[in-house]
Amino acid sequence: MTNPFENPDGQYSALVNDEGQYSLWPSFAPVPEGWSIARGPAPREECLEFIGETWTDMRPASLVRAMAGEPSSAR
Repeated sequence: MTNPFENPDGQYSALVNDEGQYSLWPSFAPVPEGWSIARGPAPREECLEFIGETWTDMRPASLVRAMAGEPSSAR
């Protein structure tokens, strides 16, 4: 069995969550709860390039807000 995240010929999506974090995801698998499709389905390299260009700050959005002194949202 091969790793579905490493198939160079597979179709993928670039997912994003509410914290602004990205993930490469095989297009045949259901999108996990809390994530949405930001790009794709598309070839693996296209999605990886999109993630590399888009996700330039690895900090979760809540940490960025906290460091900026913004109040946290009530849950």
